Amino acid sequence: MLLSNSYIKLRALEPDDLDMLYQWENTSAHWLHGNTLAPYSRFALKKYITETQLTDIYESKQLRLMIELTDNNLNITIGIIDLYDLDVRNNRAGVGILIDEKYRNRGYATQSLDLIKDYAFNFLGLYQLYAFISVKNKYSLQLFENAGYKHAGILKNWILKNDIYEDVQILQLLKEREL
Repeated sequence: MLLSNSYIKLRALEPDDLDMLYQWENTSAHWLHGNTLAPYSRFALKKYITETQLTDIYESKQLRLMIELTDNNLNITIGIIDLYDLDVRNNRAGVGILIDEKYRNRGYATQSLDLIKDYAFNFLGLYQLYAFISVKNKYSLQLFENAGYKHAGILKNWILKNDIYEDVQILQLLKEREL
């Protein structure tokens, strides 16, 4: 089934996700990775959830899906995965992912990247996915490398963290063309 396997499923945002989204979006340690500069209000997030239910990926140029653990019928939300900056002319989109700390290092992020890849390539018809990751974020770099993403370049002094500029690694995953 599209967007799911035996352990997890990727699903649309629901109003019940507000508290979890509020917690993750307002964790300042995550802001650097998502280019956020300030906390989000509950009102703003509630509006965002409502608006995403009314628009499709081609209109909004992004898709945020909740990662839900379904093993043993648990149905526990453990993270978020995004397709962003959808470029339909060039058939590409950026990918971002967050797994709650309690559920990291269990393979859920890898499974989520695999599911979003299948959706992007086989359903949306995209040709490539990419990610921008700080060179100091070794865990994310390893995650994307293990998912088949290849190093495509470095953006020098791209993000500012604690008054020090950090380089960002660009990683790409290209759809294999059938001959």
